[in-house]
Amino acid sequence: MTIRIGNAPCSWGVEFADDPRNPPWRQVLKECAKAGYTGIELGPVGFMPEDPAILAEALSENGLTLIGGVVFRPFHDPQRWDEVLDAARRTCKALVAHGARHLVLIDSISPRRAPTAGRPEAAEQMAREEWVAYRDRIAAISRLGTEEHGLTVGIHSHAAGFMDFEPELERLLAEVPEDILKICLDTGHISFAGFDPVAFMRRHVGRISYVHFKDIDPVVKADVIAKGTGFYEACGQGIFCNLGRGDVDFPAVRQILLDAGYQGWCTVEQDCDPTLDVSPIDDARANRAYLTSIGFK
Repeated sequence: MTIRIGNAPCSWGVEFADDPRNPPWRQVLKECAKAGYTGIELGPVGFMPEDPAILAEALSENGLTLIGGVVFRPFHDPQRWDEVLDAARRTCKALVAHGARHLVLIDSISPRRAPTAGRPEAAEQMAREEWVAYRDRIAAISRLGTEEHGLTVGIHSHAAGFMDFEPELERLLAEVPEDILKICLDTGHISFAGFDPVAFMRRHVGRISYVHFKDIDPVVKADVIAKGTGFYEACGQGIFCNLGRGDVDFPAVRQILLDAGYQGWCTVEQDCDPTLDVSPIDDARANRAYLTSIGFK
């Protein structure tokens, strides 16, 4: 069995392609490789060059494989469907050009949900008609990825969006066919949402196609939930700590993957605030060392 470990541009603070605070994309590739990783995600489409020849050369220079890409867009907002569709098409095109496999769908942060991140009992819920349209938009992009581009598509729950808490994730999985939509399991976001990543993995391991490794500081988590702190402000407060220092049981996560015969990539994501005095490469090295210490090659 082979599990390969990658990293993602969000570990360097890259959340949006046009953010002037982003580090240069070549620097991210170089530091990712120096920290001991053999694969990297695309990041928000447009951050890395969309010219396949330019990116292919840079990936090769750093000994990196392109793993997949994320469509982090407002699936919850029907007025922004053109934006979602454009990002999805461009991301699919980039992934296919480099032989990447994983298309990850994330409903981005909604002002209606941001104040109740981590508090499912207080979070606004969609009415049935809104839910059906929302679900169908996710299904449409899933079909775009699977049927038109041959990719494996995974839904990724995310704090402060409308695909965040366990009941809505379970509902989506029940209503969208498994052949077009699998799970990209993010250990940290599941913990943030108040359900157990290990228990969820045990129930759904057969549908998990891809894994994001993220840990979460329980003290910071409790504070930001109590105060209704915004997601990016929480990142700046260090809610996503180095792997092995938070409340995610990574040895148990590893064992579940081993028992299931999981083969493929697990990607480290340590979302951070690029304006702070942090060293992404040091964190990336520490996370890689921790994973090695618990048995990941």
